[in-house]
Amino acid sequence: MILDRTIARMLPAVPKPLVQMLAQRYIAGPTLSDACRVVKTANAQGKLATIDVLGEEITRDDEARAIAGAYRDVFETIGREGLDSNVSVKLTALGLKLDYDLCRENLESVVGEAARRRNFVRIDMEDSSTTDDTLRLYRELREAGHENLGVVLQAYLRRTLDDIRSLADLQPSVRICKGIYVEPPELAYQGYDEVRSNFLRALEGLLDAGCYVGIATHDDWLVSEGRRIVARRGLAKDEYEFQMLLGVAEALGDKLVRDGHRLRIYVPFGEHWYAYSLRRLQENPKIAGYIAADALGRFVPRRNGSA
Repeated sequence: MILDRTIARMLPAVPKPLVQMLAQRYIAGPTLSDACRVVKTANAQGKLATIDVLGEEITRDDEARAIAGAYRDVFETIGREGLDSNVSVKLTALGLKLDYDLCRENLESVVGEAARRRNFVRIDMEDSSTTDDTLRLYRELREAGHENLGVVLQAYLRRTLDDIRSLADLQPSVRICKGIYVEPPELAYQGYDEVRSNFLRALEGLLDAGCYVGIATHDDWLVSEGRRIVARRGLAKDEYEFQMLLGVAEALGDKLVRDGHRLRIYVPFGEHWYAYSLRRLQENPKIAGYIAADALGRFVPRRNGSA
């Protein structure tokens, strides 16, 4: 929409304190203690969590290693505080755009620390320029014996069903989401209904392959269809989960929990919150419009919808 793009373009001109006020609902804060506080609140509400250390597009090896070190601190805090949380990592933050071997070294250190503490790491999926290397790293580490590792697939990419088939022998733990990066039509479905349809095809394909699936969406209709699919298959509550972003579609998430479903909340934190917020909103103007509408909805009642 033109309004969404206009909102996204205006963001850099918005005073930083105002951006922070709007973003604080969706980002835990700048420190690990902020993330710990938010996860404790989620756990008290019967929700699981996944913690993400913000810091994409790093430019030096030492920055990538520092982020890997920050994840080790996250695992120590999860254990000390008794949090019901795992972690998500972005490979660009671990050095993927700098050096493949550096990224693998950092990822292995994070996954190894998670295994030592009986925890789990999910590799986030980023834009399409990273997809091949992301799936290559995932397979390499799984084949090296790292079982506590999952990945993300994006339903709007045309390749996703092929990727599911190619990963099937690993029976991966997969978060399936719509996808937020702006991609060209030859790589990604552009239509709203097309993306929804492929999301359901991907979900069915993953379950056919015996995967544990995190159904990541704030779309009321997709949540309803996901519930129908897992019910039809007779899946137990510990054989799948729903996932949502911090601060988004909270009423829908609360209903899932009340109805007995597992729900995991994505909790990002870090000093790079401002750059992260602007980048995410500008990469996908629809998100900018959605967050603006969501913020407005706190003050003005709105009709039921989907996102």
